[in-house]
Amino acid sequence: MQIADLFSGMSVDDIPAALAFYRDTLGLEVEEGPNGLLVRGNGHAHFLYPKPDHRPATYTALYLAVPDIDEAVDTLAAAGVTTEQYEGMHQDDKGIARGKAAGMGPDIAWFTDPAGNIIAVLTE
Repeated sequence: MQIADLFSGMSVDDIPAALAFYRDTLGLEVEEGPNGLLVRGNGHAHFLYPKPDHRPATYTALYLAVPDIDEAVDTLAAAGVTTEQYEGMHQDDKGIARGKAAGMGPDIAWFTDPAGNIIAVLTE
Protein backbone atom coordinates (compact mmCIF):
# COMPACT_ATOMS: atom_id res chain seq x y z
CA MET A 1 0.00 0.00 0.00
CA GLN A 2 1.31 3.42 -0.94
CA ILE A 3 -0.05 6.40 1.00
CA ALA A 4 -0.44 9.56 -1.10
CA ASP A 5 -1.55 11.85 1.73
CA LEU A 6 -2.71 11.84 5.35
CA PHE A 7 -5.28 14.08 6.99
CA SER A 8 -7.74 14.04 9.85
CA GLY A 9 -11.41 14.91 9.91
CA MET A 10 -14.48 15.51 12.03
CA SER A 11 -18.11 16.31 11.54
CA VAL A 12 -19.87 19.65 11.99
CA ASP A 13 -23.54 20.56 11.94
CA ASP A 14 -23.25 23.86 10.06
CA ILE A 15 -20.78 24.23 7.18
CA PRO A 16 -21.22 28.03 6.76
CA ALA A 17 -20.57 28.56 10.50
CA ALA A 18 -17.53 26.27 10.34
CA LEU A 19 -16.23 28.12 7.28
CA ALA A 20 -16.54 31.49 9.01
CA PHE A 21 -14.94 30.21 12.23
CA TYR A 22 -11.96 28.38 10.75
CA ARG A 23 -11.26 30.96 8.02
CA ASP A 24 -12.22 34.27 9.63
CA THR A 25 -11.81 33.67 13.38
CA LEU A 26 -8.82 31.30 13.33
CA GLY A 27 -7.29 32.68 10.12
CA LEU A 28 -6.70 29.30 8.54
CA GLU A 29 -6.72 28.50 4.84
CA VAL A 30 -10.04 26.82 4.03
CA GLU A 31 -10.98 25.14 0.74
CA GLU A 32 -14.66 24.62 0.06
CA GLY A 33 -15.56 21.40 -1.71
CA PRO A 34 -18.71 19.49 -2.61
CA ASN A 35 -18.36 17.23 0.45
CA GLY A 36 -17.21 19.73 3.08
CA LEU A 37 -14.28 21.94 3.98
CA LEU A 38 -10.56 21.23 3.90
CA VAL A 39 -8.76 23.31 6.51
CA ARG A 40 -5.03 23.68 5.90
CA GLY A 41 -2.19 24.90 8.05
CA ASN A 42 1.57 24.47 7.73
CA GLY A 43 1.35 21.47 5.41
CA HIS A 44 -1.37 19.68 7.37
CA ALA A 45 -5.03 19.25 6.48
CA HIS A 46 -8.20 18.68 8.49
CA PHE A 47 -11.48 17.75 6.76
CA LEU A 48 -14.78 19.10 8.09
CA TYR A 49 -17.85 17.34 6.77
CA PRO A 50 -21.55 17.99 7.37
CA LYS A 51 -23.45 15.48 9.45
CA PRO A 52 -27.14 16.08 10.27
CA ASP A 53 -26.96 14.04 13.50
CA HIS A 54 -23.58 15.53 14.49
CA ARG A 55 -22.39 15.01 18.04
CA PRO A 56 -19.43 17.13 19.19
CA ALA A 57 -16.15 15.38 19.85
CA THR A 58 -15.70 14.79 23.58
CA TYR A 59 -11.92 14.82 23.19
CA THR A 60 -9.45 17.29 21.67
CA ALA A 61 -10.09 16.78 17.97
CA LEU A 62 -7.63 19.36 16.64
CA TYR A 63 -4.40 20.83 18.04
CA LEU A 64 -3.01 24.17 16.86
CA ALA A 65 0.65 24.67 17.77
CA VAL A 66 1.47 28.32 18.43
CA PRO A 67 4.72 30.11 19.34
CA ASP A 68 3.08 32.22 22.08
CA ILE A 69 0.16 30.75 24.03
CA ASP A 70 -0.74 34.01 25.77
CA GLU A 71 -0.92 35.89 22.47
CA ALA A 72 -3.02 33.12 20.93
CA VAL A 73 -5.50 33.05 23.83
CA ASP A 74 -5.71 36.84 23.87
CA THR A 75 -6.37 36.89 20.11
CA LEU A 76 -9.07 34.24 20.48
CA ALA A 77 -10.68 36.16 23.35
CA ALA A 78 -10.69 39.37 21.26
CA ALA A 79 -12.52 37.41 18.54
CA GLY A 80 -15.15 36.29 21.06
CA VAL A 81 -13.82 32.77 21.65
CA THR A 82 -14.00 31.57 25.26
CA THR A 83 -11.53 29.04 26.63
CA GLU A 84 -12.89 25.97 28.36
CA GLN A 85 -12.12 25.22 32.01
CA TYR A 86 -11.58 21.59 32.95
CA GLU A 87 -11.50 20.33 36.51
CA GLY A 88 -8.08 19.11 37.58
CA MET A 89 -6.20 20.78 34.72
CA HIS A 90 -4.84 23.62 36.91
CA GLN A 91 -5.69 26.36 34.42
CA ASP A 92 -5.14 30.04 35.10
CA ASP A 93 -7.74 32.79 34.65
CA LYS A 94 -7.13 32.79 30.89
CA GLY A 95 -7.84 29.06 30.72
CA ILE A 96 -4.20 28.12 30.12
CA ALA A 97 -2.77 25.01 31.77
CA ARG A 98 0.86 26.00 32.39
CA GLY A 99 2.42 22.59 31.86
CA LYS A 100 5.95 23.80 31.14
CA ALA A 101 6.38 25.47 34.54
CA ALA A 102 5.00 22.40 36.31
CA GLY A 103 7.12 19.96 34.27
CA MET A 104 3.91 18.40 32.96
CA GLY A 105 3.94 18.94 29.19
CA PRO A 106 3.15 21.97 27.05
CA ASP A 107 1.23 25.09 27.94
CA ILE A 108 -2.23 24.44 26.50
CA ALA A 109 -5.73 25.95 26.36
CA TRP A 110 -8.95 24.51 24.96
CA PHE A 111 -11.96 26.02 23.20
CA THR A 112 -14.75 24.76 20.97
CA ASP A 113 -15.74 25.41 17.38
CA PRO A 114 -19.34 26.37 16.50
CA ALA A 115 -20.24 22.66 16.33
CA GLY A 116 -18.93 22.07 19.86
CA ASN A 117 -15.80 20.12 18.81
CA ILE A 118 -12.86 20.62 21.17
CA ILE A 119 -9.78 22.39 19.79
CA ALA A 120 -6.55 23.21 21.65
CA VAL A 121 -3.84 25.79 21.21
CA LEU A 122 -0.52 24.75 22.68
CA THR A 123 3.07 25.90 22.66
CA GLU A 124 5.35 24.19 20.22
